[in-house]
Amino acid sequence: MNDAVRAVYRAAKVPGRQAPWDNLTLKLYYPSRYGDSFEERDTGFVPPDAARSPFPVVIVMPGINISPESYGWLARRLAQAGFLAVTYGWVTMEMADLVSLSPGVDVDSLRRDVYGRAPSCPPLPAILDDLAKVQQNGLLAGHLDLERVVLGGHSAGGSMALLNANANWFPALRGAFAYAAHTAGNVRLGWPKDSFMPLADDLPLLVMGGTRDGVIAASGHRYGQEDAANASAAIERTFANAVRGERGDRYLLIVEGANHFAFAWPQDESTGRAYLDGEAAGGKKKIRRYLGEVATAFCRLACRGGDASAAALHKLCDPAHPLAAIARRK
Repeated sequence: MNDAVRAVYRAAKVPGRQAPWDNLTLKLYYPSRYGDSFEERDTGFVPPDAARSPFPVVIVMPGINISPESYGWLARRLAQAGFLAVTYGWVTMEMADLVSLSPGVDVDSLRRDVYGRAPSCPPLPAILDDLAKVQQNGLLAGHLDLERVVLGGHSAGGSMALLNANANWFPALRGAFAYAAHTAGNVRLGWPKDSFMPLADDLPLLVMGGTRDGVIAASGHRYGQEDAANASAAIERTFANAVRGERGDRYLLIVEGANHFAFAWPQDESTGRAYLDGEAAGGKKKIRRYLGEVATAFCRLACRGGDASAAALHKLCDPAHPLAAIARRK
């Protein structure tokens, strides 16, 4: 067996939630090095590649009713690049009496009169607390870099990544990225029509979307948007209106031909709202590979810095790139 990506499962509790809505399942992907020991053969647990540790952490936050396994492709890519990638699943009740698999959305924290005072993703502190335990005991003990953490997500999970990318709340954060996500304010939560929730301005950000996102285009009524039929308008305007200042390390990338579920593979159409999505064009595998390259390059730059990392990301987020419909930086 060659050196490879391996993963371990974890279970955690979401504080303040009653059973059965307090159960969180984590999967931790990491760079491994197989030694052909008796214990490895007997248990299936392969030690981390100590030569590459400690591993910065990327927490991948899922869309609503999208299996965490749909982000395994990205988690494996990140682990191959030297990160510990965390996917998770949380079955909870957030919308009326509807039970969903969710990234965790505290709706009350997103109301206009209280927004920005506290985190809005209940599982996030629980995940960070459990990673601290992993660092102390077990197979991965001592191999995590818990001072360098990136949030990433898709759809509602992407919105949670952006909205909780605040170093005052989580000092270890080094950046956040999102695909098919925006910060438009829901009118039911007191936000004016066509408004955007502002983001903290202290971290690098990567905001990505696709030109054929049918799910976002079909959801504009929640936000009073007049240009809802434009698949990428809410994402572009999040970058224009919610991402404040000119730091030089915040990026917008709209991918030509990509739809809402370009970030999820394999795609399970039995849940979620895939029936609203546009038809992808240009090759789904090619688009997904590009998205993975961009997300990995961003995490590398956010956690490790360096001119080479910056150059790699800038090359991918260049208006001249054949898959970049829109590419901006500020």
